[in-house]
Amino acid sequence: MKVTVHRKAHFNAAHRLHNQNWSQERNTEIFGLCNNPNYHGHNYELIVSVKGEIDPLTGYVIDMKILKDIIYEEVEQPFDHKNLNLDVPEFKDLNPTAENIVVVIWDKIKKRLDAKFDLEVTLYETPRNFVTYDGN
Repeated sequence: MKVTVHRKAHFNAAHRLHNQNWSQERNTEIFGLCNNPNYHGHNYELIVSVKGEIDPLTGYVIDMKILKDIIYEEVEQPFDHKNLNLDVPEFKDLNPTAENIVVVIWDKIKKRLDAKFDLEVTLYETPRNFVTYDGN
């Protein structure tokens, strides 16, 4: 029997959506206000979902303290109150759209989890705009 456990987290970060290979006009056309050369910020909300078998000895799928620590070390510490374009190496050459951010977060967390677990990450950029990634 598999059960999914969820852990919420949040971070605040600035970013600019921009394609260096396009003209400023094209960037403005595609990204609008999100292409502000002075950046803009979001209060990101994150839900990390881990699915697996219940351990008969502990009754846990995963110890939530372990999951909390992984999220803190892999997401909150490196992303919170940062400019994603300038301060986070993963976005040096990757446009920090919500879609790309959620994949980066998934990759960082997945590397820290036992392979027996399925992982899904949901990232809210705003209360109405969110993305989900499960590795597929």
